[in-house]
Amino acid sequence: MLESLIYGYSFFVKNTRNAIWSMVVVGVSVSCGNKDSKTSTILVGGPSEQFMAQADMLELDNGRLAMTGEDINGERSADEYRITYNGIEGPGKGKHIVFIATDHEYRGEETLPALAKILAKRYGFRCTVVWALDDNGNILPGGSDLKGLDVLKGADLMVMFMRFANFEDSQMQHIDDYLNRGGAVIGLRTSTHAFKNADNPSWKHYDYKYGGEKEAWHGGFGEVVLGETWVGHYGKNHQQASKLIMEEENKEHPIMRGVQNAWAQCGGYNAYPQGKDLKILARGRVLNGMTPDAAPDTSKEELPVAWVRTYQLESGKPGRAFTTTHGASEDILSEGFRRMLINACFWGLEMEQEIKADNPIEFVGGYEPTTFNFEGYQKNVKPSDLKGWESVIMPRK
Repeated sequence: MLESLIYGYSFFVKNTRNAIWSMVVVGVSVSCGNKDSKTSTILVGGPSEQFMAQADMLELDNGRLAMTGEDINGERSADEYRITYNGIEGPGKGKHIVFIATDHEYRGEETLPALAKILAKRYGFRCTVVWALDDNGNILPGGSDLKGLDVLKGADLMVMFMRFANFEDSQMQHIDDYLNRGGAVIGLRTSTHAFKNADNPSWKHYDYKYGGEKEAWHGGFGEVVLGETWVGHYGKNHQQASKLIMEEENKEHPIMRGVQNAWAQCGGYNAYPQGKDLKILARGRVLNGMTPDAAPDTSKEELPVAWVRTYQLESGKPGRAFTTTHGASEDILSEGFRRMLINACFWGLEMEQEIKADNPIEFVGGYEPTTFNFEGYQKNVKPSDLKGWESVIMPRK
């Protein structure tokens, strides 16, 4: 039976002075099969600085060519998993930062695009954010259906907010290649236990509990690259915030330049980082409350919550790594904490000279963070909903 498939259309609108123009992109595809045949739909949309239309491609308002929807083979395009914010001018021009967002609880899918937009708009970096998706192409925090990491081939920095991922081999290969060439890494919160893939014979050494024959990989990605794997909580989520206390001997480190009154709302982690060139930048003072002026919990030790080190895979080149055990969606409302993360990106890129105590760190577009919890993420949101400078993170539907 011959079936006809009509591709969906989208209107693209751009305001220039008082004029509005639009264009409709329509494609038609035909597939053969029975009533169980899988059909495919491609929807593309968004304003463009230099409009380029084909049946399946369009330049988004941030200057990136993207294809959304499923291709004719039923496989999603890698571009459906990602959005790129292209900066225009600034010290970051010519540098590419890739953000990987998939954690179950702490709304890393909101933290990372917010940081990406700041770095792109205010400093000129090209920032690509990649999310895991569900079967309907919506962002699925903590999911492992994630494609598009081929962008790591030319990346200058990888920023991760991941937990218990089990990616397909081709995506793991992109990460492994990046680490072997010593690419800089920023790991937030649950990235210490980024992978739970012990059942994958090719990549099981990345698992957060790995203790197999590859001794150099004991502790998995977290231990080898970031300096720590999952240990446990020492502060209670939604009950005990944390105040960041600068490590006295490293308070002049470029990452801490201009950082004042940094605090985080998510509860603290046990962390005892180790590694070459290790420098503890801040420790966490657990508070008996959810405000930065709450009284400290004197029963809790002040453990490391931010540090830097040098990592190196067995056959790879050395690379810089910064880790913080905080970073939830509401944590970056703290200007001090947000500044530390922006500074860390510059440090990872060996651009310490560009770190100024008064560098602008204001959010770009609307930032309305969701209170973190396991099931509380904003549903039915696609990466394309976050394109453009004025998009709200995270839209409510």
